[in-house]
Amino acid sequence: MSEEEGDRGSAWIGVPEGAAKRENRQREVRQTFKMLREVWLSIGVEKLDTHKSVTVKALLDSGATGMFMDKRMAAKHGFRLQKLERPIMVRNVDRTNNSRGAITHQVEVNIYYKSYVERMRMDVCDLGKTDVILGMP
Repeated sequence: MSEEEGDRGSAWIGVPEGAAKRENRQREVRQTFKMLREVWLSIGVEKLDTHKSVTVKALLDSGATGMFMDKRMAAKHGFRLQKLERPIMVRNVDRTNNSRGAITHQVEVNIYYKSYVERMRMDVCDLGKTDVILGMP
């Protein structure tokens, strides 16, 4: 195989030296991302007014731009919601508006995971089958 041929025997005509190896590394990285699984945590979510808590499954999502609670879960467990002055538009990964609507409320809670505790504000919206998403605030 010449220097301009990739590992799979395909020719890389007119490709600068080293570009074929970079392309193969990029393919390997993309393949690695496809193999990753979702990360779910069992966490406690405590209401600040009554100090009652509920254990839920939370999706750990480093691509999310905040902390989110499903509005049906919030209603089911009686979390006290705070109305936002202005709704927050929700955008999908492809930058289109989310069809489930804007975020109009948030809730302040204590989150428990093992020995870790943190008070946080979570945006309340329709998350489908997910109770809580822990993103990057």
